[in-house]
Amino acid sequence: MRTRRIVVIGAGIGGLVAALLLASRGFAVTVIESAATPGGKMREVAPNGAKIDAGPTVFTMRWVFDEILEEVGISSLSDRLTLLPLETLARHAWRDGAKLDLFTDSDRSADAIGAFAGSAEAEGYRQFCKRAGAIYDALRETFIRASKPNPLTLVRRAGLRGLPSLVGISPFTPLWGALEEHFRDQRLRQLFGRYATYCGSSPFAAPATLMLVAHVEREGVWLVQGGMHRLAELLSNLAQERGVTFHYGRRAERILVENGRTCGLATEDGELFAADAIVMNGDAAALGAGALGEAAKQSEARMRKAARSLSAVTWAINARTSGFPLAHHNVFFSDEYRAEFEDIFSHNRLPRAPSVYVCAQDRDDDETPGARVDAERLLCLVNAPPTGDENAISASEFLSCEDTVFRFLATCGLEIERDTRTTIRTTPQDFARLFPATGGALYGRASHGWMASFARPGSRTRLPGLYLAGGSTHPGPGVPMAALSGRLAAQSVSEDLVSTRLLSLAATSGGISTRSATTVVTD
Repeated sequence: MRTRRIVVIGAGIGGLVAALLLASRGFAVTVIESAATPGGKMREVAPNGAKIDAGPTVFTMRWVFDEILEEVGISSLSDRLTLLPLETLARHAWRDGAKLDLFTDSDRSADAIGAFAGSAEAEGYRQFCKRAGAIYDALRETFIRASKPNPLTLVRRAGLRGLPSLVGISPFTPLWGALEEHFRDQRLRQLFGRYATYCGSSPFAAPATLMLVAHVEREGVWLVQGGMHRLAELLSNLAQERGVTFHYGRRAERILVENGRTCGLATEDGELFAADAIVMNGDAAALGAGALGEAAKQSEARMRKAARSLSAVTWAINARTSGFPLAHHNVFFSDEYRAEFEDIFSHNRLPRAPSVYVCAQDRDDDETPGARVDAERLLCLVNAPPTGDENAISASEFLSCEDTVFRFLATCGLEIERDTRTTIRTTPQDFARLFPATGGALYGRASHGWMASFARPGSRTRLPGLYLAGGSTHPGPGVPMAALSGRLAAQSVSEDLVSTRLLSLAATSGGISTRSATTVVTD
């Protein structure tokens, strides 16, 4: 009996997890990746030769990867990577010199908030934590870990006992409105409203359900020694050990269909790969835009007009800093927070007064505050509109934004001795080239409104044999969520191909034909 062949398009985290799990279950897996290395958005750049994480920088929900590796015979992620737990979640700052650290220890955070804004706000934080934990508990098994639900199946999964918990997830209340119930201090609403940007959304339009991110961070944030890209390399190496074949620098061009289901993939250089199933690890909008052919376009046509999430402008820098006592994660908040998101989502322009995230990648909890003698690796990021495929933002506007950003950081006390000639800037146009048909959107569709989470596609598409993984699919964006999407895709492929095989064994001879072995690569 021949081994079933799977082609995975894209070596992002979702695709790597799907490939690893499918190979461990006995499938012959081939991964096609247009970039030169694995990771997708989890990429590295090297200004002045210093390797800097230029994608995700926050590692949470470690249990997701522990479970995945346990499934392939490795007891724990820490068996293969060195993970350093962070006590300081992030350092937050404002133009007037105010600073506030949050910690994994909620009591320590409450004390810090009390000193920052008063005892009433500290109590508001404690109630906020309870609410965030309850939302997470209500959705972990029914939504996050499970296949894509709709509102009815979500209620059914929760059952009668879980129904009161679902009522409490606040899907109809905007996050900002829910934060007003807990915090009078606008700076605290800014701080916790930022969790909406973790899925590329505005805190003024995203549902209060996203408060669960606060609980996820309190359960643990880790640094990956050597950088986040080491996680992608680990998954790629494990997959290769289990027989997965990787083709880097090869762009997928067209999904092949025969007798109403996928049968293979054509690459841009004209090579054909036979496949009993294809896992597309990329933005579902690319299918809807026809990036992989007409047949695949029809499978997710509804995604073409989906409201896009945030893009970004980033600066990867290797330079000396002084003034501000950087932690590993730092956020410098704008004075005009609502206007920042109105600029992006209502006016499709760079924010005139952006908040700035700075990841100081050489710092951890043991760092002594103050200036460093040597250069350090920094990733600076501001949110931007996903208009990279429209060339709506000119080079002069990016330069003006850059000037605004680094002047603002200096006003907050952070001086960066950067060399513009070696700084690596990435814009929405650059992200659009890296991730076609997205406009540079980094999180799939925006999570605006109570139905947004249900509108993300699940693992299965309308085209038999074509499956989806990645941050644009259920359960959503972010490193652990993308990994879970790959796990769900692998499970769907396994279930469907097993049932297809059983049907073919029970049927009369014949069935779906395949292309000639002289024209199709079978690996």
